[in-house]
Amino acid sequence: MRRWIRLGAVAVSVALVAAACTKETDGTNGTEGGMVEGGIYRLGSPSTIDSLNPFVAFEQDAYNMFMQIYPFLVYYDENLEFTGDFADGWELAPDNTSITFATRSGGAWSDGDPLTADDVAYTLNLIVRFPGPTGLMAGYAKHITGAEATDENTVVVSYEQPINEGWALSQLLQIPILPEHVWSQHEGDDGKDLKRFTNADPTVSGGAFVLDNYEKRDIAQFSANPGFYGPEPHIDGYGLKFYTNTDAMISALQNGEIDAVETLPATAYDAVKANPDLVVLEGEGLNEDDFIINSNKPLHEELLDPAVRDAFAHAINYQEMVDTVLDGHGSPATTFVPPGSGEWHNANLEPIAYDIDEANRILDDAGYEMGPDGVRIANGHPMEYEVLTPNDVVGADREFQIIQGGFEQIGVKLSQKSLDPDALFVAIAGPTWVDYDGFDLAIWDWYMLQDPDFALSVLTCEQFGFWNDTGYCNEEYDALYEEQGVTVDQAARQEIVYRMQEIVYEDKPYIMLQYRDMLEAHSAEWEGFVFTPLGSYNNLTKLTLLNVHQVG
Repeated sequence: MRRWIRLGAVAVSVALVAAACTKETDGTNGTEGGMVEGGIYRLGSPSTIDSLNPFVAFEQDAYNMFMQIYPFLVYYDENLEFTGDFADGWELAPDNTSITFATRSGGAWSDGDPLTADDVAYTLNLIVRFPGPTGLMAGYAKHITGAEATDENTVVVSYEQPINEGWALSQLLQIPILPEHVWSQHEGDDGKDLKRFTNADPTVSGGAFVLDNYEKRDIAQFSANPGFYGPEPHIDGYGLKFYTNTDAMISALQNGEIDAVETLPATAYDAVKANPDLVVLEGEGLNEDDFIINSNKPLHEELLDPAVRDAFAHAINYQEMVDTVLDGHGSPATTFVPPGSGEWHNANLEPIAYDIDEANRILDDAGYEMGPDGVRIANGHPMEYEVLTPNDVVGADREFQIIQGGFEQIGVKLSQKSLDPDALFVAIAGPTWVDYDGFDLAIWDWYMLQDPDFALSVLTCEQFGFWNDTGYCNEEYDALYEEQGVTVDQAARQEIVYRMQEIVYEDKPYIMLQYRDMLEAHSAEWEGFVFTPLGSYNNLTKLTLLNVHQVG
């Protein structure tokens, strides 16, 4: 998912700062001072929730929220292995064409209606029936022919052909279970009404928490759901405060106005690490930055030339980016499936060498002559291009400056246009999200998932107008994408995933820039964090917010 940072007030809401009444228990849960039950956990984010609608949202914090307020069949445990959420267990059919899930009993939606396997079947069938309106979720239901609730605690998910169990579970992990009695009223206009509905005022939730208050670009407040089917959280609720200025966010953490930050900017690492009242967590992440080249209809046709793309790749100083933008907390990137995904990352693909001489040689050999002003000529015009950058990605301006400096040495002139995320995606994909004909180059970042399927899907033709942000379309790549999803043997699937990375490495719709380590920080007064490559607060698991607690 893209991480989008929106404008928002700097002041922290009084309701977020104030903590609820707490009570101490005798349990220590591995702490020396004992566990304090209750209270409000206050989290700061440099991002925001762009929509409350799972079929519309594009922002990482929105998906994090969905994990907390909705049931999911499965999620990841602390070892990044699948464990049941609303599912109490599952069994793959001998022919690998269906999975039977036993679901937990006793759950209820926040409006009092019972939560059953019927809601699971409804949600999956809804996506299958309306793949267009549910487009951002439709890819996760790929190859599903239907779902049937055989009783209120059993649902059978059927597939059109044998599937890989790990792949199927990783897909289902990303689909929130929606309340049928609410969403079934909004299927009009051939399902298009689904994208117009927000499930707000109030939000009907069935997960561990209920969304009580949401002020876009400012704050979101949640309380524990008394009808939750799983273990009771130790906190009464949590607040999520959005910051447009990371310095203000870190200051709030240092001053005790918030208890934790979702991500810690690398530039603040040393100062926060030196604070004895704060704890810094660091690990290999799934966040990566990419240089996007329009692969459909760029404003300047020469950008489709493989020689131009190769030269561009050699003109970027990747290590300088890591050293200056990340203060060393990361590494130069190679492929869009990051190392944090483990066995799925193709480590055979080496970082592209920063070599200005080689870049110039490539352009000279391709016939792009240098003009008298030091700018090369392509198709009768100077090689001058605008680079779109998001105002949400910390360090994007510095990344542009590094790229601009390298390109100047090969006779290519760049200018920058910074946009908010909404405007940036429209500038890339066009007003109807399908054209990809109004830009040349862009910089953005991705939060990928542990299983590679999401990363692989982004560059398919099918994702035009949805996740695809480069206009890249390759029939061989698409065929391999379909194949990897139904390849039962794990080793065989890995070979396909590696080949797909090789294709993109060669074609360069993305020139990958850098992998960011996952950095976060929290007050030493809180424990219970489950830290993953996406951090402690993410869309892969409920565990941190179920376990986080104050220390007595």
